[in-house]
Amino acid sequence: MFKKLLIANRGEIARRIQTVARGMGLATVAVYSDADAGLPFVREADEAVRLGPAPPRDSYLNVAALLEAARATGADAVHPGYGFVSESAGFARVCQDAGLVFVGPPAEAMERMKDKSRARQLVAAAGVPVVPGSEGLVPDVDAAREAAERIGYPVLCKAAGGGGGIGMAVAQTPAELAKVFRQCADRARAAFGRDGLYLERYFPAPRHIEVQILGDHHGHLLHVLERECSLQRRHQKVVEEAPSPLFADVGGEALAERLFPAALAAARAFGYANAGTVEFLCADGAFYFIEMNARLQVEHPVTEATTGLDLIAWQLRIAAGERLTVRQEDVRRRGVALEFRIYAEDPVRFLPSPGPLRVFQGPTGEGVRLDAGYAEGDIVTPHYDPMIAKLIVSGATRAEAIARAIRALEDFRVEGLKTNIPLHLRILRDPVFQAGTLNTRFLEQHARP
Repeated sequence: MFKKLLIANRGEIARRIQTVARGMGLATVAVYSDADAGLPFVREADEAVRLGPAPPRDSYLNVAALLEAARATGADAVHPGYGFVSESAGFARVCQDAGLVFVGPPAEAMERMKDKSRARQLVAAAGVPVVPGSEGLVPDVDAAREAAERIGYPVLCKAAGGGGGIGMAVAQTPAELAKVFRQCADRARAAFGRDGLYLERYFPAPRHIEVQILGDHHGHLLHVLERECSLQRRHQKVVEEAPSPLFADVGGEALAERLFPAALAAARAFGYANAGTVEFLCADGAFYFIEMNARLQVEHPVTEATTGLDLIAWQLRIAAGERLTVRQEDVRRRGVALEFRIYAEDPVRFLPSPGPLRVFQGPTGEGVRLDAGYAEGDIVTPHYDPMIAKLIVSGATRAEAIARAIRALEDFRVEGLKTNIPLHLRILRDPVFQAGTLNTRFLEQHARP
């Protein structure tokens, strides 16, 4: 096992990784921008190194500064968290070249996943169902129109190198496609430095299900069951839960029996190791591969809460070369867990709401876990994602988890800025949500102010 871990991230995930690392006897190094200098993840680390000004390119995406921080502190491993450099094969390689252990998948696996269009082809060759779409990238509007005619409208235009819903838009008709294509290309170029696009069939109201994967460097690969991630806004997840209500009946159980082997086949096709997630759309009794994420997911706590596995601890052990001692038959579910992303945002207009946390008092109680990136008195700046905390609530049944979540959100006190807590309460009190009848358009159709 390495001795000192540099955490190349910020906020709640940096704090969570610190906690796990300290529990394993590791020293921790935080890195921070000027905007984050006073936050808890900086104060609580064994050492902290300034990267630069607030813009990510000058701080959390500054590879030279990250490597210098590792050299200066004597860190021998780097955990990238999620976002920023977490899915950069180039960063994984420069860490390896510098003699640092990269806590994540092999760079070669990340390269195979990086272009989502090619990733689709790879997993399809492994026998995994994929969403019907274009054969590779579409170079221009004319090619996009030809592909869309084959696929059938509506179609989803997607950035091949994207993520987080950036560079994605739906075209309902051929007339819309030209505009959508150019918009997606422009956004992809600005966000990812490349404008490669591909098309997929657009399902109006599918479910979004993901499967957690763990694999070591000795050929042992297993799944850690599924999560429901259908509650989304602008392709960004808002509420997640485990298990998915979709699998609660006999038909759902039959679907799961096919879904889990498909997720493992996709991971093997990429040559995957460490923690990762295979994402699927489910519609009309079928499922389709969307993508695989080469990192820990924001929603990983619902899997931890229902299986008892510490995914970050296993990330660290796997990166150190240890073998997975968990067998597939050991992975068992206990209870239900829900996760709520608490954002500093207007709950009606969904616009960021930066400002001071004059009061920040999280809930407590049976089955309640709070992963917070801030403390009372801190300032939420406009420079990064507005998530200030993740609230995870578990119970023996889904009804109990929902009841506990309502109570926890009602007890959550935040003053000084607006949050989306009212939105979460509307969701929980909605009869359709309580029935578990979810899809990716739920927030458009329900839980309105």
